[in-house]
Amino acid sequence: MESWLLPFLLALALLFRYSGAEVHYHDFVVQATPVRRLCKAHNIITVNGQFPGPTIEAKKGDTLVINVVNRARYNVTLHWHGVRQMRTAWADGPEFVTQCPIRPGGSYRYRFTIEGQEGTLWWHAHSSWLRATIYGALIIHPKDNSYPFTKPKREIPVLLGEWWDRNPINVVRQATRTGAAPNNSDAFTINGEPGDLYKCSRKDTTVIPVRAGETNLFRFINAALNAELFVAIAGHKMTVVGADASYTKPFTTSVLMLGPGQTTDVLVTMDQPVSRYYIAARAYASAQGVPFDNTTTTAILEYDCGSSEPVRVVQPAFPALPAYNDTRAASTFSAGIKSLSRVSVPGPVDENLFFTVGLGLFGCPAGKTCGGPNNTRFGASMNNVSFVLPDSYSILQAHYQGVPGVFTTDFPAVPPVQFDYTSQNISRSLWQPIKGTKVYKLKYGSVVQLVLQGTNIFAAENHPIHIHGYDFYILAEGFGNFNPAKDNAKFNLVDPPMRNTVGVPVNGWAVIRFVADNPGVWLMHCHLDVHITWGLAMAFLVDDGVGELQSLEAPPVDLPPC
Repeated sequence: MESWLLPFLLALALLFRYSGAEVHYHDFVVQATPVRRLCKAHNIITVNGQFPGPTIEAKKGDTLVINVVNRARYNVTLHWHGVRQMRTAWADGPEFVTQCPIRPGGSYRYRFTIEGQEGTLWWHAHSSWLRATIYGALIIHPKDNSYPFTKPKREIPVLLGEWWDRNPINVVRQATRTGAAPNNSDAFTINGEPGDLYKCSRKDTTVIPVRAGETNLFRFINAALNAELFVAIAGHKMTVVGADASYTKPFTTSVLMLGPGQTTDVLVTMDQPVSRYYIAARAYASAQGVPFDNTTTTAILEYDCGSSEPVRVVQPAFPALPAYNDTRAASTFSAGIKSLSRVSVPGPVDENLFFTVGLGLFGCPAGKTCGGPNNTRFGASMNNVSFVLPDSYSILQAHYQGVPGVFTTDFPAVPPVQFDYTSQNISRSLWQPIKGTKVYKLKYGSVVQLVLQGTNIFAAENHPIHIHGYDFYILAEGFGNFNPAKDNAKFNLVDPPMRNTVGVPVNGWAVIRFVADNPGVWLMHCHLDVHITWGLAMAFLVDDGVGELQSLEAPPVDLPPC
């Protein structure tokens, strides 16, 4: 052995030992699983027969290796929502964006490292509407087990979901055939159970045991497909300490509002009389006149953990929830979230982008009958481009291998036509977008500022916009049309929140900023799945930088074939 090799290997071993980083291996089997909800038996698609799916736990710096085997009858991919995926876009998961799907009988090993993130994220299917039942928590603990707040007695994931009494794949397929809006869900769920207020559900309501006097960390995740949700706990205040795996300045509130895809960590002190208290969630439905699931899901906070005598079974106290259309409550909560300390907001800006986000209508093909308003088909777009997924090749593979004809790089930096975006009377000539598979190219290291402007075409509503592979600072939010002459002065350049999903207010706008430091193809889309189905998405193509550490890794050998 060379004289230098042994000391080198010893030093390397010590480095790994003292870094504390670990590799966690998981086997995920996608399969049909019998369950019973709302008095009916169903065969739903799950991971490992669990609903919700397994919770993944790791520490900052750890590597995750998840071997996914598809034993279901549908194509599937999995997305690790909020994970930066530095140089590992092949593991990001959106179907036909970064990979072709795992076919029935196939498998794929997702491998990635958690870099620079702590807190609550989650994972879910990213094929069709399979994420209705394929989802779970992804908890990233601090490397040294220390928090910037008093360590809680216990940590409790609370996953908010949405339930259909039909196969969700059939629901979206029917809507796609007709062009109509898909049927609304039949229930919301907390940790997979609808709760006391639904038929045939009381005996299976989620019960969370707690002990009087302790302070616990509740990790709320909105895994619902198509609903933003208000959440409250009867008799208890919540102190927000994190959102989307970023710590926040603590602030106390009686109600949360989470868009699909968003997470919120709250500390709750068990300071009430020993009894039972409902955790309740119901929709924030910001679109006027649009039908929605107007039911309420509940779980029970039960003060019996460690008690010498069991708590008397009483009807739980019910919390006060905002009205379903209480935009003031939603925007007040959003405004309360700020970074824990002063941050260095990236600048100067290299790319000034302005994207409209909203709905639209397509004309019905000749000789057909369509289910949208006045014999149309529902659509959605960003900058008037309604995103179309490829069906035979993924965008990332086409980019990496130089395959032509899969996508184009002409996504517009600004709206092709400027108009009064939030007017009550937008010209019908602007209602029909153009279909395309268009990406916007970014140079590695460029500073990107993006204005997301909601429109009032057909119906304005709050859009939770998620960017894969990136966190970003939310500099400002507001209502009406964004006007840089007056709205730039509203930018928070001191402690803006860092998130991976931003709620663009109904008939309003949000401004975000990030550095394009992660090469690959990264989907940006509305996390209301009905809207991504209609085309409310686009993708950024971030070029390689200089050298290996600024370049996309080579594709894994087991990447599913197209």
